[in-house]
Amino acid sequence: MASVGLADTGGRAQTDDRGFFRTLATVMAIMQVSGFVVQLAMGRSSFGAPLIVHLHAIAFMGWVAIFLAQSWLAASGAMARHRLLGRIALFWACALLVLGVLITVETIRTGRTPFFFQPQHFLLANPATLFGALGLLAAAVVLRKRQDWHARLQIGSFVMLMGPSFGRLLPMPLMTPYAFEIAALAPLVFVVFAASRDRRVQKRIHPAWALTAAVLVSALVLARLLAHSPVGAALYAAAVAGTGAAGSNGMAFPPPPMP
Repeated sequence: MASVGLADTGGRAQTDDRGFFRTLATVMAIMQVSGFVVQLAMGRSSFGAPLIVHLHAIAFMGWVAIFLAQSWLAASGAMARHRLLGRIALFWACALLVLGVLITVETIRTGRTPFFFQPQHFLLANPATLFGALGLLAAAVVLRKRQDWHARLQIGSFVMLMGPSFGRLLPMPLMTPYAFEIAALAPLVFVVFAASRDRRVQKRIHPAWALTAAVLVSALVLARLLAHSPVGAALYAAAVAGTGAAGSNGMAFPPPPMP
C-alpha cells in the first residue's frame, strides 16, 4: 500500500492516504484475529485439530501479519522493505491458495462442515471467495505503479478473506440458509467506510471499491448457482468419494452438534 500521487487520478492534487490505510488495515487485522480468538476463548476451537488445520491457520494468520506490515511500511515511507516483503507475499499467496482449497476439501471429507452450511455449497463458496481475493491481489500487483488503485485493491483483497472471522462473531445458525453469504458480505462495511471517506476527502468514490464489491458478489452468486447445478453435485461426489459421506446429499444441512 502506498500514498496517492499527484497524477494518479487525472492530474488533480490528491491527499496522502497512507495514514488512513494504515489505520484501516490495523482495524481490519484486529477484527480478523478477534473472531478466531473469541472462538478459542469460548472453547469452540482447540489446538487438537488435524495438521492441515494448523498449516492453514499459520498461512492465513501469516497473511494477516504481512498485510499489516505492508501498510505500516508504506505509511512510514520504507518502500524498499515494502517491495521486498511484497515479493515474499507473492509466494505466500500461493500457499494460501493451496491450503485454502485443501482445507475446504478436508472439511467436507471429514464431516466437519458447520451445521449452518450446506457441504456442497461450502465446497464451492469457500474457494470462490479465495480466488476472488487473490484475483484482486493480482490486480493490485499489476497496478502497483498506480498507487491509488494498488492500496485500495489490497484492502479489497483482504476484505474478501474476512468472512470466516465475521462468521465466528455473528449468530450464524440464525442466518441459515444464507449464512455463508451474510458472513462474506458483512466485511463490506470497511469498503463502505473507505468509499465514504473517499467521497468526503477526494470528492469522488474510487472505482476500486465498486470492483471489490462486484468481485465478491459475483463469487458468491457463482458459487450458489454452481452448488445447485450438476457441476456442483459432481464436484461434491468427487470430494467425498471413499468417505462415509459418499452418496450423501451435499445440499442437506449437517445435523447440529450434540450438546
